[in-house]
Amino acid sequence: LMEGFSYHILSEKGEMMSDGLKVPDKADGMASFQGKNGKIILIRNHEIGYFKTIENLLDANSFYKNEKYLEKYRSFIYDQGANGIPCCGGTTTMIYNPISKKIETEYLSLAGTLINCSGGLTPWNTWISCEETVELKGGYCAKDHGYNFEVIPSEKIQLNKAAPLKAMGRFRHEAIAIDPDTSIAYQTEDREDGLFYRYIPNVADSLKKGGRLQGLSLADYRGMDCTNWKNDFFKVGEKHRIRWIDINEVDSKDDDIRFRGRNKGCAFFARGEGLWYAGDYVYFTSTNGGRNKLGQIWRYRHIGKRNIAGELELYFESKSKDILRFPDNITVSPWGDLILSEDGKGHDRLVGIKPSGQYYYLAKNI
Repeated sequence: LMEGFSYHILSEKGEMMSDGLKVPDKADGMASFQGKNGKIILIRNHEIGYFKTIENLLDANSFYKNEKYLEKYRSFIYDQGANGIPCCGGTTTMIYNPISKKIETEYLSLAGTLINCSGGLTPWNTWISCEETVELKGGYCAKDHGYNFEVIPSEKIQLNKAAPLKAMGRFRHEAIAIDPDTSIAYQTEDREDGLFYRYIPNVADSLKKGGRLQGLSLADYRGMDCTNWKNDFFKVGEKHRIRWIDINEVDSKDDDIRFRGRNKGCAFFARGEGLWYAGDYVYFTSTNGGRNKLGQIWRYRHIGKRNIAGELELYFESKSKDILRFPDNITVSPWGDLILSEDGKGHDRLVGIKPSGQYYYLAKNI
């Protein structure tokens, strides 16, 4: 850890939770919410669901073994499985007391989903958990996957009824970030040819009542490659005008949204992952973007009240693995520094980047 910091462990895989289940494996994206009397509500994803073997899947989350729990909450679980064993991804919620520095309550809050990677918090104080998969019904699954799900923070033990937000698109979701003034939700796609999306809800402060899905396109270029793998077309600090293109058939079973979007002129990025809204900007990471494939940070801001235009800027690009390698989740500190979590092989770090471009390290996970 950086000098002056300390840490302690709040929750570990396999520990018993307040609902009688065990803490699941593969924690990923997380957000905090204000609770009562100064307590903090944490909602944490669990990226469970790669079907290498049924044993690997089941070892990651043991709630399927609890018949009493399943009998009580079966209707709340999204995919109960083609073989009677529910999909084991989802979220857990923790109630943290900063005075005692302990978790007071911990429970499963979303169940029956797959590969819940990142997501994002909403201005109306809920958590959107994103499935990073397009697994179809069949095999282990009884339902199609590739959706976002909304989770309500609660200090009481409460498994949310899992309802897919299908109008936001079916693709390999990574993260979302929402403009608090317009309720527009920006979305990343974890593919090496993934698009950058926005979802315009029909009703403010509600994603479940339908809306329009659009993909970002550079105003002067069709289907632009933003990876910088083959050339250095995008320079740090340069701004490019963009436009938004409507995308139809957003619930396609063919996993083809990014192809159809690119055919219409949408730009693509190398593994869009972490995403955060701060100060009228949307920041997002491209995990292996850049000439050296070590990662990029982009930022977007809209222009005009109707939000029909905007500009895109390459904010940072790593030139060396000693600086930054494979940025994943991102947040923006209250003082304006970006805080990034690396996700690669070996030792991963929490990296801070100042508005000046200067970087520093908060922590290393060995």
